[in-house]
Amino acid sequence: MDVGLKRELEEKVRAGERLTREDGIALYESDDLAWLGGLAHEVRTRKNGDVVHFNVNRHLNMTNVCTASCAYCSFQRKPGEKDAYTMRIEEAVRLAKAMEGENLTELHIVNGLHPNLPWRYYPRSLSELKKALPDVSLKAFTATEIHHFETISGLSASDILDELIEAGLESLTGGGAEIFDWEVRQHIVDHRTHWEDWSRIHRLAHAKGLKTPCTMLYGHIEEPRHRVDHVLRLRELQDETGGFQVFIPLRYQHDFVDVKDGKVRNRLQARTQMATGAEALKTFAVSRLLFDNVPHVKVFWVMHGVQTAQLALQHGADDMDGSVVEYKITHDADNYGTPNKLTREDLLDLIRDAGFRPVERNTRYEIIREYEGPDASRRESPQPMRV
Repeated sequence: MDVGLKRELEEKVRAGERLTREDGIALYESDDLAWLGGLAHEVRTRKNGDVVHFNVNRHLNMTNVCTASCAYCSFQRKPGEKDAYTMRIEEAVRLAKAMEGENLTELHIVNGLHPNLPWRYYPRSLSELKKALPDVSLKAFTATEIHHFETISGLSASDILDELIEAGLESLTGGGAEIFDWEVRQHIVDHRTHWEDWSRIHRLAHAKGLKTPCTMLYGHIEEPRHRVDHVLRLRELQDETGGFQVFIPLRYQHDFVDVKDGKVRNRLQARTQMATGAEALKTFAVSRLLFDNVPHVKVFWVMHGVQTAQLALQHGADDMDGSVVEYKITHDADNYGTPNKLTREDLLDLIRDAGFRPVERNTRYEIIREYEGPDASRRESPQPMRV
């Protein structure tokens, strides 16, 4: 990168001036990851100090039956296919209750777009889960699922959200975003929820008082300009609603192993390479620099690996997600090597080992408990990059 442009970008960031589309593309073109990470770390520290947030959560996928066959997805199954499943609500409650003793604070619920389940299954499932776990926040359903509920129920998204909120919904999930630009999206997504409906549904959720995450699936056939476009669309919506709490870059993954039935459902992997660790860190850094109006950036350790997740904390991220347990969306397919579960103690150790102070939060980013950071008296104790 030209020295003058680098200095200009530094000055804009340090002055709190909003970066443009051209700035974002220029940042992606820089090969100076140390400089880029340091600049993002300045912004991250300005917003969140030396804190890394986490929560104790569980991912619950009640069905993998789905009408869509998105090119990147290995989770979906068709009705009657081997390994297709749909939980009875009682089974979902039993699985959720199994973690109650670990001070669970959040259930994260995402499903396939089941063609035959009735609409009432969904509010009833939330109601029963909330009854069984009254102190646990329910973060459930993508905007794609809400759009699907409109089709199967005949109700509007507004009425659907009202019913789900009454049943116990506290947040939507951020999924279904992938990459919004149609140049890419038409090749990767096999459902009808695109930017117009995704943004409409999150706008409605924000108007009803819900705070939601937003995501981006990167590292497949998109180019950096598509990532910049994606973030800027979300940034503009955040200007309007203020309802996004956190941005979550999600690394696209290949099917390393799918031994259950021998089928490779990921149709992109023959012509794609997964993002390298350096590309992942660059994506976190550029996202943090562009996203001036969203307070948090989360690294989902399941899709990045634990070590890359720790490094992301030095490149703009300030949240390490949670304990997770049974993340079926990718673990069913890829055998990527990350564990199914990190305990609270595991997360505390990882955050301290990266040089930060752990803070346990709930779904709304309210602080549950603050913990001591790394031991500063130990010479070998890691510390965050100085800013």
